[in-house]
Amino acid sequence: MKNLKRGKIVEFNDYQNKCKETAEYPIIGHGCVYPALGLANEAGECLGKIKKVFRDNDGVFSNDKVEAIKAEAGDILWYLSQLCTELGISLNDVAQLNLDKLIDRKVRGVIQGSGDNR
Repeated sequence: MKNLKRGKIVEFNDYQNKCKETAEYPIIGHGCVYPALGLANEAGECLGKIKKVFRDNDGVFSNDKVEAIKAEAGDILWYLSQLCTELGISLNDVAQLNLDKLIDRKVRGVIQGSGDNR
């Protein structure tokens, strides 16, 4: 097996700080509610575009379909960034924690399967 290296991710916090400058939304009980709802909504829109590729385009991802999905992925990233901001979580830390978890699972041979604690 290849030797996996734990690299540092550094650009996410820059993105997160820029997102804060564009954030204008109502506070609904707690600052995380609106971004959490937006995240779920945008994820649904992204999945809807993928579903329609299979329904209407025989599973062929044309350039315009990929671009539309990329735009939705950007919206997902924005809402995730704002959710993290509202909870005082660094997007860099989220990315690093996830990468470390996946590398650890890969090294231990449990990358496939289910369950959070494998």
